Amino acid sequence: MDTESSSSIPVFLCNHLTACTPFSAMPVFFVLCNMRKIYPFLAIAIILSIASCKGKDKEENTTGSSNSADAARNFIRAALDGKFAEAATFMLQDSVNLDYLNAVERSFANVDQATKDGYRGASIRFYDPVPTGLDSVKIIVYSNSFKNNKDTLKLVRTNNTWLVDLKYLYLHDNDTLLNKPSTTDTLK
Repeated sequence: MDTESSSSIPVFLCNHLTACTPFSAMPVFFVLCNMRKIYPFLAIAIILSIASCKGKDKEENTTGSSNSADAARNFIRAALDGKFAEAATFMLQDSVNLDYLNAVERSFANVDQATKDGYRGASIRFYDPVPTGLDSVKIIVYSNSFKNNKDTLKLVRTNNTWLVDLKYLYLHDNDTLLNKPSTTDTLK
């Protein structure tokens, strides 16, 4: 065997199998003789299947959260990092929420780099949630280690996914249940 190499083993087996009956040796003969042609396709198929699995995992992680704490943490982390498109995936999609998020994004773009780095390096602190009496609505109190200002987020469960309702952050001070109306009569 003067043609021995790493590819000569299948050729040797192919030559041996040609002496066998054509019906019993044909499947083995086909596989062994065409191994050089099959390997690239097999490698491509394996790479594509691995890549498709990784894509699905990433997609599942950014489309919603199964509990309110995860939804709040994911939304806040994305916003602190300046990833507002990602933050929007954890938010209730309505025009008011999108407008508020766009305003925050424009504001974030105008701050200096040191402030942006401070937000990116900040950790998130959660405090006791505000009781709402509803299973599908949670009010979360949080702050970040960069600014240390407590703030609130309203989370709403829709279709078993928790989403942030950003309107509450801006409008909850106007809530008449939290602010008692004036007791003095202005009409005398």
